[in-house]
Amino acid sequence: MKPFTTIIKLDYLQRTRSYSFLITLCASLAIAYTFVPEPNANYSTIRIADYVGVYNSAWFGYVTAIMTSAFLSLIGFYLINSSIKTDIDNRVGHIIAATRISNFSYLLSKVISNFLVLLTIVGTVFGMSILLFFLYNDGFSFYLIQFIKPYVLITCPAMFIVAVIAVVFEVVFEKYTILQNILFFFLFSLLALFSPKNENQYALDLFGNKTVLHQMENEVRTITNSDQTTKLSIGYVLGNVKKANTFEFNGVDFSTSFIISRFVWILIGIGIIVGITPLFHRFKRKENNNTKETAVVQKRLRIKEVLLSVLPKTNENYGVLPLLRTEFLLLFRKGKKWLWIINIIGMVLLSILPIKVAHQMVLPILWFIQVHRISDITTREITNNVHYFTFTSYKPIARLLVSKISSAIILLLCLATPLLLRVGLLSNFSLVIAIVLGASFIVMTAALLGVLFKGKKLFEVLFFMITYANINGILFLDYFGGFEHTNFYIIRLATLVMLLGCSSFLLRRYQLKK
Repeated sequence: MKPFTTIIKLDYLQRTRSYSFLITLCASLAIAYTFVPEPNANYSTIRIADYVGVYNSAWFGYVTAIMTSAFLSLIGFYLINSSIKTDIDNRVGHIIAATRISNFSYLLSKVISNFLVLLTIVGTVFGMSILLFFLYNDGFSFYLIQFIKPYVLITCPAMFIVAVIAVVFEVVFEKYTILQNILFFFLFSLLALFSPKNENQYALDLFGNKTVLHQMENEVRTITNSDQTTKLSIGYVLGNVKKANTFEFNGVDFSTSFIISRFVWILIGIGIIVGITPLFHRFKRKENNNTKETAVVQKRLRIKEVLLSVLPKTNENYGVLPLLRTEFLLLFRKGKKWLWIINIIGMVLLSILPIKVAHQMVLPILWFIQVHRISDITTREITNNVHYFTFTSYKPIARLLVSKISSAIILLLCLATPLLLRVGLLSNFSLVIAIVLGASFIVMTAALLGVLFKGKKLFEVLFFMITYANINGILFLDYFGGFEHTNFYIIRLATLVMLLGCSSFLLRRYQLKK
C-alpha cells in the first residue's frame, strides 16, 4: 500500500508545484470569473430562450458546476495526458518497474493523481463561485448545499472519467500522442452532442449536466405556458442581455437512478483500468528498443570504418535559406507518415467543399492536427538538451529563430493552399491576408509560449480551446478570418501578430544575454 500512496503523492506534488500548473490555475480562475456574468455584462453563459436565472445560490452553484464540468473536461485531458510519459522521461519508470507494485496499482495511482490535479482546479473554481455569489448577491440567502451538491454529482465524476481516459490513451496509444489528442477531440464532441430523450437516459450522460439543463428548460416552459422546445444556449454568447427576462431556479432533486449512475461511471472507469492492465508495457519497451538500436549502430561501426581523409570538405554558408530548408524538412517528417493521409484528405476537403464550410470548419481542424509539429518549435533544443550548442551558434535569433518560425508558417500555408487559391481566384484578397495572418498568429503564439514557459503543454491546451471555440462560431477567437468582421479586423490581427513576434524575439534575446 505504501508504494501506491507514495506514487500518488509524489506525482501530485510534482505537477502541482510546477510553474505551468500555476499558470493553468491562474487561467482557470480568470475563466471561472466569467462563468456567471456580472449584472451589467454584455454576454451570457447559460440562457434559455430569453430567460436567465436570478442570482441565487442554486443558480451560482449549478451554473458554475455545469460550466466547470464542460470547460475542465475540454482541457483537462490535455493537462494530464502525459503522466506515464513523464515517468519515462525522468527515468523513474525503471525504478517503479523494479518495485513490487502491480501494473493495476500503478495505473490506478496515475488515475487518482490525475483526478487530484483536476480536483484541485475544481476546488479553486468552487471557491471562486462562492466568492462571486457574495459579490453579485441581490438579497438572496446563501445555501452551501446548493454549491456542494452539483459539484459532487456533476463535476467530480466527470473529472474522474477524464482522468481514466488520459491513462487509457497513454497505455493503448503509447507512441501516438497526436492520435490521443485527435481521438479525445472527437470523443468530447460526440459526448457534448449526446441528448437524452427520457429520464432513464440521463444516466448515460458523462458530463451529468443534461438533467439540470432540461429542468431549467421545463421551468421556462412553465413560465411561458409553451410546449414548444425552448432555445438553449450554453457557452459564451455575446450580445446585449440587459433586457433578458429572469426566472427563479431552485436547484434539482436528482433521481436515485441518476445518483447511482454517477458512481457507476466511476466503477466503470476502474473496470476499464483493469481491462487495459495486460497492455501496459511496464517500462520495458523503451529499453528494448534502445538496446536494439544500440546493437545496430555498433554493428555498423564494426563493418565500416570512418576515414576522415575521404570525407568531403564542409562549405561555410551563413545564410538563412539552408536552415529554413532543414527546419521545414524536420517539420514535414515529424510524426508518423500515415498522418499525412489525414492532411491530404483535409486538403482535398478544402478543395471541394463550399468555401464557407472549408474555411470555418476544415481549416482550423487541419491546422490543429499539426499541433505536434509546431508546439515545440522554440523548445526542441531544450527538450533534446542541445540548447547550449544552438544558442551559441552564429546569429541564433536572426538565423535560427527566424528559420524555425518561417518554416512553421510555410507549412501551415502549404496545407491551406487549396483554400488560398480558391479565395484568390475570387479576388477576395482580404480573406487571403486573414488566412496568412492566422497561420502567423498560431506559430507566433507557439513560439512565444515556448520561449516564455520552456514547454509545449500550455500551447497545446490553448490551441485546442481556440480551435473548439472557432468550430462553435465564437467570433471573438476567430484568428483566420473565418467569419465576418469589421473593417479594422485585419489591422487588429496584424498588430497582434507583430506584438507576439516582437515579444518572442525580445524574450529570446534576453535569455541569450542572461
